[in-house]
Amino acid sequence: MAVAFLLYVFAEIAAIWAVGSAVGVFGTLGLLLAGAFIGSWLARREGAKAMRAFTAAARSGRPAEKELTDGMLVGLGGVLILVPGFVSDVLGLLLILPPSRAVARRLWLRRMEKRAVRFANQRRGPVMVVDSEVVPPSSSSEQRRRDDHQPTVIEGRVIEG
Repeated sequence: MAVAFLLYVFAEIAAIWAVGSAVGVFGTLGLLLAGAFIGSWLARREGAKAMRAFTAAARSGRPAEKELTDGMLVGLGGVLILVPGFVSDVLGLLLILPPSRAVARRLWLRRMEKRAVRFANQRRGPVMVVDSEVVPPSSSSEQRRRDDHQPTVIEGRVIEG
């Protein structure tokens, strides 16, 4: 993790140095400020869209993992845009813009599904799904008298995953 952070800092310094060499100090500061203002406006707009989509999904009663993940990615993109630097601005824009956010969402959800299964298997062993149904009692009164002392029978099969 520390190596990744050092690589990020090195990339930010190199990007600021390259832009500063091309457009000068004031041009670099202007680009950084413009990126922060435009990015925060875009994050606010996309965050509001994600909130409206989440509200609509919650009202309709359907699962809202897509909308929640979009909101999380927009928030992370907004934070990255507010961090000074060109590399973080580009990463933040990639998380805020809908086409690239859809790719990030798919990757994130796939990763979380794998982690959830791994966590569940560590906590309580392999996951088992039981497919079953309750068998109704027979209709004859003599049979019912014999079965009064018997528990309800559930027929089913265990599918291990």
